[in-house]
Amino acid sequence: MASVLVIGPHPDDQELAMGGTIALLATQGHRVHLLDVTDGSPTPHGDRASRLLEAQAALSALQPTPAELAAGAQPITRQLLDLPNRRVEHTIEARHKLAGVIRAVQAQVLFVPYFEDAHPDHLAVTRSAEDSRFDAKLTKQPMPGDQGRPPIYPTWLFYYFATHLRIMPTPSFLIDTSATAERKHAAVRAYASQFQNNPLNRDVTAWVRAQDAFVGSRVRTSSGHPALAAEAFFTREPLALLDLASLCGLAPTQD
Repeated sequence: MASVLVIGPHPDDQELAMGGTIALLATQGHRVHLLDVTDGSPTPHGDRASRLLEAQAALSALQPTPAELAAGAQPITRQLLDLPNRRVEHTIEARHKLAGVIRAVQAQVLFVPYFEDAHPDHLAVTRSAEDSRFDAKLTKQPMPGDQGRPPIYPTWLFYYFATHLRIMPTPSFLIDTSATAERKHAAVRAYASQFQNNPLNRDVTAWVRAQDAFVGSRVRTSSGHPALAAEAFFTREPLALLDLASLCGLAPTQD
């Protein structure tokens, strides 16, 4: 199974964009590690202590059940890189800290925020992560926090749909998250300081649910029916299929 590293500028970015996929991958036996680049504070209704508690509560909401763990699912892990919120920069230091985490977890797949955004932190994190993918493979160069693990070049870097711009780019692929959608929404609700307690953001949980339902309607499952929920992803590198059976939605048509 794969080692998957999901990089978020702030706690809640990963859950909002791909919480269903995070939970799904873990239940499938992949090792999923969440990296919060900043603690997300300060915010109008949250401080460092509350944001860290919310991140742990959200993590708990995404975790596989005891029965799933017994069947081969993997627990999801989380760490804080602790760069300064609102002041993240695309620097060699930031790149190397991210590269150290890539090595420490031996990440084979990276998920990072979409590459077009109005938020400087998001842009800096994505640009740094793109470079850290390369930095992590450099030989004869230790990286901070790499735990002595060897150089590695993640096979894939995917972008999850998180942007502060009013755009709807066409995704490269969709993941059916019908089975884990409620875990995602429970994780999002864990960030009370950002949504329930913030009058300007109280509608966010509703539109995230609506967005997942719309994206799900674009997925044709093997039964021939649309998915109840799905999440969108993007890649700048081509995906390869071994055969047509790798595509979903090939149920026989009816006259």
